[in-house]
Amino acid sequence: MRIKYMIPIVFFVALVIIEKENRIISRVSDKLNLKQTPQTPLQAGVFSHLSLKHNFSFPTLSKDFMVMKQRLENYSEHQEVVKKVRKHVLLLATTRTGSSFVGEFFNQQGDNMFYLFEPLWHVEKMLTLDTGGTNATASAKAYRDVLQQLFLCDFSLLESFIDPLPVNHITTSLFRRESSSSLCEESVCSPVIKGIFERYRCKIRRCGPLNLTMASESCVKKDHRVIKSVRVRQLENLRPLAEDPRLDIRFIQLVRDPRAVLASRMVAFAAKYKSWKQWALGGDRPLDEDEVKKLKGNCDNIRLSAEVGLRQPPWLRSRYMLVRYEDIARFPMRKATEMFRFSGIPLTPKVKAWILKNTQVSKEISGVYSTQKNSSEQVEKWRFSLPFKIAQVVQRACGPTLKLFGYKFVSSEKMLTDKSISLIEDKVFSV
Repeated sequence: MRIKYMIPIVFFVALVIIEKENRIISRVSDKLNLKQTPQTPLQAGVFSHLSLKHNFSFPTLSKDFMVMKQRLENYSEHQEVVKKVRKHVLLLATTRTGSSFVGEFFNQQGDNMFYLFEPLWHVEKMLTLDTGGTNATASAKAYRDVLQQLFLCDFSLLESFIDPLPVNHITTSLFRRESSSSLCEESVCSPVIKGIFERYRCKIRRCGPLNLTMASESCVKKDHRVIKSVRVRQLENLRPLAEDPRLDIRFIQLVRDPRAVLASRMVAFAAKYKSWKQWALGGDRPLDEDEVKKLKGNCDNIRLSAEVGLRQPPWLRSRYMLVRYEDIARFPMRKATEMFRFSGIPLTPKVKAWILKNTQVSKEISGVYSTQKNSSEQVEKWRFSLPFKIAQVVQRACGPTLKLFGYKFVSSEKMLTDKSISLIEDKVFSV
């Protein structure tokens, strides 16, 4: 703030001194034959006309003038530094909301991007093994601290959660390494070691186990750092990241119709939702109330985070964006442009080409876990697989969430499967 208000004063004083120097030079110009000496040229701007018009050297300028010139040059250098501040983006979502698909937009950005796919998987796994379940308070702090260090290109805290523990910062076990182009670049690709198996090995080139020191060195050189995670429950817990002066962070929260999310989970995790299907088909066993409570808890967490973000408290001002998966699926290029503009990251031709290629693919290659989708088809697909009884359960448990995000309720099975009725309201979420 001091710099902001000092600038007009600096320029005003500079101009006064310049005018003073002009009057002095004008009075002595007829009497003195100034001799030019070799020196560094003056910067273009309010100073350049002095050297051109009067052909004098810096030593003839007053001490005050030189001090003011230095201050202005320092400000110009400061402005250059501000322009080059690295961008940090956290893509927040829950499972089956299309986050892998959207994350790939950033993964495809190019050589100046360091993208990480679900690094918090290791944290969640370790905390679950240690306690038999995840403690919300402990996990929230661990997630926040690991994310903060990763945005600063420090992998040391994450290492402590990787099982087995990396040896000399080298691991064969980083979850979904191949989903992060940054971790498969030539600069991070160590030699292949015979007999060493890496489950999530790179596909674009043959690499040995991941050297996290090399990954850190690569990260430091990149201007943009993006992390995708489905494990953060509350946006409020990430406030320290927004207030960290070392980070210029943006939060993009990706949401999807809870009914569509459940329909997708019932396909992807069929065994887990077997009782739901049996109940919907008229089975004798009642629906597990604990499962319904868990569904409601998930919806509430998503809604509460969005409400915090949309309120734009001071720590989140200009740092939060809410995006519906349905809007990305219907208008992928438009929404990608908006997300990149919000992030302050260039939308490269490579990203545009990937979006065009991967939003118009055949059903044969659009699998459950694929990032290749005929995206407009995906929007309505769930309506023909989710039983109306289950849709009603979701509407009761997640009513406030549906309303906030602009998803219409269905009152009958006929309405659920009627293609002529859209269940997506036109809604704009302020940035």
